[in-house]
Amino acid sequence: MITTDIEQDEIIRLTEQYGGQWGINHTRRLLHLISLIGEGQIYNTDALWVAAYLHDWGGYAPWLQKGVDHAERSKQVADTFLTEKGYPEEFKRLVLECIEFHHSAGSDRSIEALLLRDADALDFLGVIGVLRDFSKNAKDLRGAYEATQKRRGKLANIFHFEKARVIAVERLKQMEAVLTAFEQESFGYF
Repeated sequence: MITTDIEQDEIIRLTEQYGGQWGINHTRRLLHLISLIGEGQIYNTDALWVAAYLHDWGGYAPWLQKGVDHAERSKQVADTFLTEKGYPEEFKRLVLECIEFHHSAGSDRSIEALLLRDADALDFLGVIGVLRDFSKNAKDLRGAYEATQKRRGKLANIFHFEKARVIAVERLKQMEAVLTAFEQESFGYF
């Protein structure tokens, strides 16, 4: 294992400190999803573990920069962190690729980048995806509804792994059920 228990504890602590409960639990869900969709695949689990924890750091204070995409900023922050900790260049390169492309990895990316991208997209579908959009727009239910619809359409067909596609189909059904109930219970007044 490339990371020591002390380094892992620090990474977990910093993710929770700056990302709060959302950040730490999002990362835990990603790692769980990766274990499901990556089953039977050969990949660098250490690099993917580190990438999963660091992939959103650029979106958290104190690292957030207005006008800079959080994936790009997360890559910058992770590069500095990994360099300061003395991680090997090849390991660092793989972690940074995962972080940079966690929203846009094409099929020409490493298996690790594809696993993180599929897991991240899955975590924004289903009931969690709906609740996330509505919690961010608590006073603008129409905006939340439209954001959820947009996310659902954007993520529906981006998955690389068959297991991710299977999970996505179920989560899309869950989203549809929640949104249909919302439409019915609100009588369209939202």
